[in-house]
Amino acid sequence: MADPYKTLGVARTASEAEIKKAYRKLAKELHPDRNKDNPKAAERFSGVTNAYDLLSDKDKRARFDRGEIDGDGNPAAPFGFGGGGGGPRPGGPGGGFRSQGFEFGGGEADMGDIFEGLFGGGRGGGGRGGFASGFGRQAAAKGGDIQYRLQVPFVDAATLAPQRVTLGDGATIELKLPAGVESGTQMRLAGKGQPGPGGAGDALVTIEVQPHRFFTREGDDVRVDLPISLAEAVLGGKVRAPTVENPVMLTIPAGTSSGKVLRLKGKGFHRKGAPGERGDQLVTLAVTVPADDAALRQFVEGWAGRDEGNPRAAMGV
Repeated sequence: MADPYKTLGVARTASEAEIKKAYRKLAKELHPDRNKDNPKAAERFSGVTNAYDLLSDKDKRARFDRGEIDGDGNPAAPFGFGGGGGGPRPGGPGGGFRSQGFEFGGGEADMGDIFEGLFGGGRGGGGRGGFASGFGRQAAAKGGDIQYRLQVPFVDAATLAPQRVTLGDGATIELKLPAGVESGTQMRLAGKGQPGPGGAGDALVTIEVQPHRFFTREGDDVRVDLPISLAEAVLGGKVRAPTVENPVMLTIPAGTSSGKVLRLKGKGFHRKGAPGERGDQLVTLAVTVPADDAALRQFVEGWAGRDEGNPRAAMGV
């Protein structure tokens, strides 16, 4: 079983920041997406992830440093059973022995009390470490988890479009996105990690929603700026507006100014914890004025003679 410090290439005295930095560097180099033709890289990636999971957990790291668990997070084999280095030590009365930092003289110790103290179980019961009835067999360890990062297009995240994912072993699956999905959402795929004696580990997929060229997100709502012509603003009418699904016809009121917001109900992201409910799409209208239009310029110059009032009066200017 691997030493997590050696796997990450850090000293036992390394700080949390040093451990995180080492993990990020190795994970970037070994990620399955960058090493599709190198199965050994996927193995190392899993090992690096497991090592980081253990060392980033203060309790597990302390227990590993004390020799209570091994590099896989399983209870260390007591007194040399299954581990090597726990044989009898000659010279003590009755042939005492030393293992895992404990030393006992022959015939002096109550072995039931020792196991109870180490594993937190009674003399006749099995503990989480996999020991049953005192010297029972340790439960087989599951394989390691594998971390993946999946980039999801903005529109797919809004509409919960299924995603095709290729795993480290080459298998392709269809991933259903959850309502409320956003960057940082993590999904667990049971049994899709590294194989192990006790069954395969899991695949942990972290979602990263990609930005869109004109849609933006605000909670569960989608925002978009929609250009309209001067004629559409003055006279009103119907225009096509894009949504995360299909374009819709939007009614522009006559006399519309730039900045007016129209709401399209139920055209946003699916709400987390509210099946069937969605946010809205907020459309901000932006009036575009043609450049160097002689007729428009002549009309406005004639119009400027009329008293339009001060449109900035409410701002005190």
